[in-house]
Amino acid sequence: MNNKTIFTAESVTKGHPDKFCDLVSDMVLDECLRADADARVACETYATKGLVVVGGEITTTAKPDYKAIVKAAAGKVGYDLAGAELITAVNSQSSDIAQAVDRESQGAGDQGIMIGYASNETPEYLPTEYAYARRITERLDYLRESGEIKGIGSDGKSQVSAEFEGGKFQRFTKIVVSLQHDADKDINKLKIEIMKKVIYFIFRGFDLENTEILINPSGRFIIGGIDADTGLTGRKIVADAYGPRIAVGGGAFSGKDASKVDRSAAYYARYVAKNIVASGIADKCQVSIAYAIGKAAPLAIGIDTFGTGAVSDERILNAVKLVFDFMPAEIIKQLDLKQAVYTGTASGGHFGKDFAWERTYKADELAKLLQ
Repeated sequence: MNNKTIFTAESVTKGHPDKFCDLVSDMVLDECLRADADARVACETYATKGLVVVGGEITTTAKPDYKAIVKAAAGKVGYDLAGAELITAVNSQSSDIAQAVDRESQGAGDQGIMIGYASNETPEYLPTEYAYARRITERLDYLRESGEIKGIGSDGKSQVSAEFEGGKFQRFTKIVVSLQHDADKDINKLKIEIMKKVIYFIFRGFDLENTEILINPSGRFIIGGIDADTGLTGRKIVADAYGPRIAVGGGAFSGKDASKVDRSAAYYARYVAKNIVASGIADKCQVSIAYAIGKAAPLAIGIDTFGTGAVSDERILNAVKLVFDFMPAEIIKQLDLKQAVYTGTASGGHFGKDFAWERTYKADELAKLLQ
């Protein structure tokens, strides 16, 4: 019986239109939090050629300068917004939601199921295909910002397919890179540069002889960013998390303060899953948490180690309930989520980087409970 499986994941660069919108929304959030740690923010950004719209529900004592924020975000991703129109449509948070969230017990700011995942496949505790797709786009961003490759734009994508057999990684089957470039950029030279400075750099040590590598398969990619495509906050939720191999729950992350559990509880679910794997109890783990709006206690918590656990998932769940507190107020306190740290999440994914929800301080405690 052939039990080979191929998993594929993608990632996008900072200059992708959706990532630009995520960046604006998270910069608005951070601007509010710097002046008002209790700000309630649900900020959405829409951008297309000649137009940027910032809207949402924001209740705060802060006075964000939306024009300055959009200009700064454009500078970070290499956009020229000269002549573009900015529209702001910002209202206060619904009083119905506020009365449920702002009570002493702090109910969840929304309902939904949040998913966290970790695997010992990679140093980042992320799925292989996703981790390498992300490394490609991070490398592309670096090469543009450092000037090591001339004549490239900020809009780009990567896609990586990895073959597994019996649950173990075997090889990379396909690698795709699409990168915006200047009109006078020699395409053949660009392909050579990407092979040398991206593919061989990231995949050194791997045998790529039988790997299909496609660089700018569409040919020309001169027009990019919001001049080529419309961007919207929260439209890259799979690329923001773990790739399509892992279940998707809740909503988008960017632009939302931590009272929205579809952000904070997703971070906490990752925190729990990573500590489980880091403890050595399981090779991989998915944590799911369900909430009802206005209620502090989760409706359900689920643990799935996909058959890799040293003990039963039920035992792990019982230990998790002893070690972790899933109340929204406690999540915010434990992970220090009232700090202005969210701009750093807007590109390159929300997991596997240096954030509080990536710490493994609870791993030893879990291991002792389950030994």
